[in-house]
Amino acid sequence: MNSIKTMFLLVALTLLLVWAGGAFGGKQGMTIALIFALGMNLVTYWFSDKIVLKMYGAKQVTESEAPELYGIVRRLTQKAQMPMPKVYIINQDQPNAFATGRNPKHAAVAVTTGIMRVLNNEELTGVIGHELSHIKHRDILISTIAAAIAGAISYLAQMAQWAAIFGGGRSSDDEGGSPMAALAMMIVGPIAALLIQMAISRSREYLADEGGARLAGNPRFLSSALRKLHRASQQIPMTANPATSHMFIVNPLSGGGFRKLFSTHPPMEERIARLESISL
Repeated sequence: MNSIKTMFLLVALTLLLVWAGGAFGGKQGMTIALIFALGMNLVTYWFSDKIVLKMYGAKQVTESEAPELYGIVRRLTQKAQMPMPKVYIINQDQPNAFATGRNPKHAAVAVTTGIMRVLNNEELTGVIGHELSHIKHRDILISTIAAAIAGAISYLAQMAQWAAIFGGGRSSDDEGGSPMAALAMMIVGPIAALLIQMAISRSREYLADEGGARLAGNPRFLSSALRKLHRASQQIPMTANPATSHMFIVNPLSGGGFRKLFSTHPPMEERIARLESISL
């Protein structure tokens, strides 16, 4: 169901992009929007892993440098019949982890020094299973595509705003966009795109939780880890870029209330409840 939901949301996001392009400049606007999104996708597809690892100062480690962590990653990748990803450690006190890479053959798993102090081996196994599940399901690529399309819509909205300010709007005809549609796109488009992008991220987290629990062999390994990670994320701050917060197993940026609507992660209570309902 989560896979079907993701497909539906990606289609909705693409249609929103086409509508935004059409509202801004008719057929020409739609073409520009699709080309722009394709270009963004290609760049992020090839370079996002290198960018985010460098952003957090991640250091690649060998088996001799981190034998327990490396051993868990190797054992689970063999069980999942996946290529061995590169293993990185980030010098951050907040316990957290993420996976990145354009496909299973070019993937990396990164954990913070904090998570290695807080979790026991079983809990860390659950976390690594979650991250490997993201890699296996190509969630990094899916999230990248969603972010690129949402970014293209926001960019079109900004273009429409500047066009309105300087009188560059187009008249309503077969080739140009409607002024009212352009106005609606400027206001509604970026918000709707962000909501859909966040919904895609949440659906992939549920899928990775289930896949990680099955890979680890016990859903309580991950549910126990999530409880600890959630508490720690509220107590230990992390210097994180909001644009990359969806990659972490728990949101490194705390927030509540209205911000939950725009959260990249499902409610922690719901994630834990779903995990504990899994029977292996």
